[in-house]
Amino acid sequence: MTADLQDPTNVATAKSPNPHLVLASVLLAALVLPLSFTGGAIATPAIGRDLGGTATELTWITNAFMLTFGSLMMTAGALADQYGRKRIFVGGVALFVFFSVALTFAASVAMIDLLRAGQGVGAAAALAGGSAAIAQEFEGHARLRAFSLLGATFGLGLAVGPVMVGWLVEMFGWRSIFMAGAIIGALALVFGAPRMRETRDPDAVGLDWPGVVSFTGLLSLFTFGVIQAPESGWISPLVIGSLSGAVALLAVFIVVERRAARPMLDLGLFRYPRFVGVQLLPIATCYAYVVLLIVLPLRLVGVEGRSEIDAGLLMIALSGPMVVVPWLAANLTRWLSAGVVAGVGLVIAAIGLLWLGAVPAGANLALVPPILVIGFGAGLPWGLMDGLSVTVVPKERAGMATGVFNTTKVAGEGVALAIVSAALAGLTASNLRSAGAADRVGEIAQRVATGDLPHAAALAPAFDRAALIQSYLGAFQQLTWGLSAITLVSAIAAFTLLGRVKGEP
Repeated sequence: MTADLQDPTNVATAKSPNPHLVLASVLLAALVLPLSFTGGAIATPAIGRDLGGTATELTWITNAFMLTFGSLMMTAGALADQYGRKRIFVGGVALFVFFSVALTFAASVAMIDLLRAGQGVGAAAALAGGSAAIAQEFEGHARLRAFSLLGATFGLGLAVGPVMVGWLVEMFGWRSIFMAGAIIGALALVFGAPRMRETRDPDAVGLDWPGVVSFTGLLSLFTFGVIQAPESGWISPLVIGSLSGAVALLAVFIVVERRAARPMLDLGLFRYPRFVGVQLLPIATCYAYVVLLIVLPLRLVGVEGRSEIDAGLLMIALSGPMVVVPWLAANLTRWLSAGVVAGVGLVIAAIGLLWLGAVPAGANLALVPPILVIGFGAGLPWGLMDGLSVTVVPKERAGMATGVFNTTKVAGEGVALAIVSAALAGLTASNLRSAGAADRVGEIAQRVATGDLPHAAALAPAFDRAALIQSYLGAFQQLTWGLSAITLVSAIAAFTLLGRVKGEP
């Protein structure tokens, strides 16, 4: 999303006949994105039971989507500016629908991984093109309301997604969740495309291809290395080579962006301490909240053996606050600075994470209070960070700042998920070794961490299911300690860097 929301050259004089139908189309497309995010996690145990697949392949069901979605956000925004916002939006939604339909016919987990990566490409184009299109249809307070609705739609998708996905999986099987996404995407095309006008940035000079390739490559190599590590080992040539390649491409990306006439990422923005502080907020919410949208359903369904519907109902306590808490956060900035509100929210989330780690397996109502606390705490910075992304830099740099922020948010989710998945598998493996396991510990631990308990038990006949579950729960508690520590450090950064910054009204 690189369209400059403050640049009048980006706004055509003629508006669409009914801009509210354009907005409704973009909102429909936006609704399906969080459904795709949470849907893959809840469906993973069912996919594993049906199609088998290695532990690494099962991990990629979600990570493949997040990798392409996050790494291509800025690219899609630049393409929308140059070739047309409507064209990129329509093409993105069409790609998403195509890959969603193809997923309903997938015959292997490896094929699902590839198709999920394709889904992520479509999602990036749809969100970047759709957001830029909204910016052209509305001005002033109407534009702010439109983007607030876009954020609320994401919150609604996160809130209802787990229940909807759980019901679909239990009633019609895991393939139905992808067909549901295809239907919603098709509706967005039918209602929106005929009513959208085409707009471009007349000053667009082309795409920063060296930046695109190096950025996508470094994210891909880093994610692959982290996900592969539990199976191959952190010191294996494959993992070391992947992580070293990611570092090398990071250096290349920095050099390229410094020399580019119109870079994909203006590194000069990082001279503003408050801008750095804003980038830390989505990273913090990734570790305090977003990763739980994936890890917690795997625990509830795959490890504890709950039904998908029961897991979805429990997840409402985590995602439900995102519907109302961001509105509360915006109102609190009348009396408190945005940094204080965000920092307090992160402290609350950190407390909830510690509480969650202490909940034993099989607990029902005991799970609700801690995840409700996490959802409430994370909702406070979540409701402020989009507005802050354009208020902490000079007005003329707001467009680039928005693009960087959205890339940080989405790409950070994919990176955080890869790190947390690897950490959970590694901690589980350590607990299994302490309990006496010796053979294929890495693979067994990774199976448990992805919710594939039946195959894990088959690989470890000397351990009963209770021992495997106990090893996982110990690892889960250790993981929540680490997530809580990251969240508290982020809270301190929010107080320090953003303590005097006012939020968007």
